[in-house]
Order: sequence, then structure tokens, then C-alpha cells
Amino acid sequence: MASRPMSDMNVTPFIDVLLVLIIMLIMVVPIATHSLDIPLPTARGTYEFRDTNTVSIDAQDHLFWNGQAIGRQELLNQLASAAKLPDDPVVRFEPDALASYDMSARTIALIKDSGIKNFAFAGNYKYREFER
Repeated sequence: MASRPMSDMNVTPFIDVLLVLIIMLIMVVPIATHSLDIPLPTARGTYEFRDTNTVSIDAQDHLFWNGQAIGRQELLNQLASAAKLPDDPVVRFEPDALASYDMSARTIALIKDSGIKNFAFAGNYKYREFER
């Protein structure tokens, strides 16, 4: 039998090149990031900024900014606005002795998340002695 030339094409290198191109395409295409933009409300009240501002909680877990009643979202807006001021005002946290621990912890986390750099606990002298 006479030997004939091989007429089949070797496709292995072709497939290797295609796989490399697919991997490069996957790496180049940016990952789709989904975002949901929610417009946040702005502070409706006119709360003043001082060099030292006080965030307090009363016994019924109501929030106050420098003595004025304020909601949680309004407090977040106020703190974020204070954090953007160029002079970095001090924010003092002063909870009532009967304020719940949960509300106090959430308020401290809110102050931290807002970007406030100058933070202080105030009124600790009230809790120096415990009554049994």
C-alpha cells in the first residue's frame, strides 16, 4: 500500500490559542457591579454646629443634638456634615444613666461610621459610684 500524505488538520494548537484568548477576554472585561442609588434625606432642622457638640440620650432612648431632639437619620446627616467641616468639631457623647445599652452602642457606632475624628465620652463622673 502506498503512503498518502496526511490530509487532516491538527486542531490542538488552534483550540489552545482560542482558550487563551477566552481567558484574556474574561480578565479584560470588567466585573459588572450593581449599585442601587438611594437618595438620602437631608437634615430638615437647623441644628447649629459648635466647637464642642453634644450627642445625648435620655432615659426613654430619645436622641439629642446640643439639647435639641433629633431623629436617628437626622443625627447621621448632622454628624456627616460636622465631619466635613474644616475645623473638626469635638463630638461629646453623654448618655443618661437609664438609657439602654443597645441604643448607646448603636449611637456610638453611628458616630464612628459618620467619620467624626474628635470624639469624647462625657459625664462619666456620674457613674463613679453604683447604688445597689
